Amino acid sequence: MDNAMMIGLARQMTLRRSMDIAANNIANMSTAGFKAEHELLAERPMGKARDAEGGEQIRYVADWGVLRDFRTGALEHTGRDFDLAIQGDGFFQIQVGDNIQYTRDGRFSVNAEGGLVTSDGSAVLDDGGEPIIFPPGSNQIDISPAGSVAVNGLELTRLGVMTFDRLSSLQKAGGGRITAGPDAGPVLVEAPDIRQGFYESSNVNPVLELTRMLEITRTYQSVSKMIEENSDLSRRSIERLGSVKG
Repeated sequence: MDNAMMIGLARQMTLRRSMDIAANNIANMSTAGFKAEHELLAERPMGKARDAEGGEQIRYVADWGVLRDFRTGALEHTGRDFDLAIQGDGFFQIQVGDNIQYTRDGRFSVNAEGGLVTSDGSAVLDDGGEPIIFPPGSNQIDISPAGSVAVNGLELTRLGVMTFDRLSSLQKAGGGRITAGPDAGPVLVEAPDIRQGFYESSNVNPVLELTRMLEITRTYQSVSKMIEENSDLSRRSIERLGSVKG
């Protein structure tokens, strides 16, 4: 395999990854709190193909990682007491089994035991890492922009809103949630900006993602044509070499 084909195949691999990411963004354009993702590419030097003439080293483009756009999505008004949105930095802290996870999806509710929970029943945690439980007779529940949870005019607790020193260490956990890697450095947000009666929609720009998918498709077709032409050129060169030797 010659260098041109190796470079073309490497580019096709990154384009397939780019298409997967763009398709996932579009699939989650209606997922509350979802953050758009973009591929990160890196230059990777490698040795030349052994049967080709040329320099001693060739550089390829390789899939290096994924960049998440953590900008706040549009806030949608619902008027529900337990729909919460964070304007700016921060994540709600929730208990999933024995693990702590984080989310921007603040469409909460209260279960039969009076606990503040997510749509799948996971407990929402306060600033001390404990589940938020409302006492019987909690008629009026107010949540301030700073995260104070008040019941019938008296403060009960504060929401646990977390941010991280290294956002790159966050990992997807499915369902619009993330987990923190060992070096993420979780930090409690002392003065969050929480909006009661709202939820945060996805920050995916569908027009931009569809445009990216078209560009990726066209580029993939161009690379495929280049590989085909290079393969045809190699075949004809071999045929001519064989006829000369014959």
